[in-house]
Amino acid sequence: MRQLFAPGADALLRLALLTAAACLAALPVVGAGLVRSSYVTGVGVAPAQPVPFSHKHHSGELKIDCRYCHTTVETQATAGIPPTHTCMTCHSQIWSGSDMLEPVRSSYAKDRPLVWTRLNKLPGYVYYNHAVHVTNGIGCSTCHGSVTDMQLTYRANAFTMSFCLDCHRNPENYVRPKDRVLDMAWSPPANQAEIGPELVRQYHIRGGERLTECGICHR
Repeated sequence: MRQLFAPGADALLRLALLTAAACLAALPVVGAGLVRSSYVTGVGVAPAQPVPFSHKHHSGELKIDCRYCHTTVETQATAGIPPTHTCMTCHSQIWSGSDMLEPVRSSYAKDRPLVWTRLNKLPGYVYYNHAVHVTNGIGCSTCHGSVTDMQLTYRANAFTMSFCLDCHRNPENYVRPKDRVLDMAWSPPANQAEIGPELVRQYHIRGGERLTECGICHR
């Protein structure tokens, strides 16, 4: 009787089964890696904007206070995006004929806001208040990175639930003196373990269980 399968068929079948099993086992690892990748999180990626605005030049080199543009960061839930007339207070006199700034001049002349690509966006079911954080010793760089070093602005952190909870569970590790909140170069000092709990007490921050209640962020 003629043989139906080649002598190496069993070996090929075993190889195929092992390959399929390896692929199935690797799926969770690949999926986890994809979820954490910059392709999904956008971390480290500077998207195209209507104008290549440089935080490094404006707030880093020229020392323009963050609050000059983000006017509501200390009083409202959102930090605020500057209207075009804020840009034109300087650029009606400086680089007034620059081709790069034509979208700014056009926006001002037509009274139409520039449409910026938003970097940091939380899901609709998450409530976040900038004012609560910056007025209680949580600095901008803790979430946004060293913005004054960014030639083109990119997302510094993926705002996952674990990222927020790490701070909410241990605010003493992140809180800083209020006069250093806008300092992008600040890092926890060697004695943070000593001064952190004292600052938490001074600012009346209710850490631990209170800050990890679902209703704090999900309303």
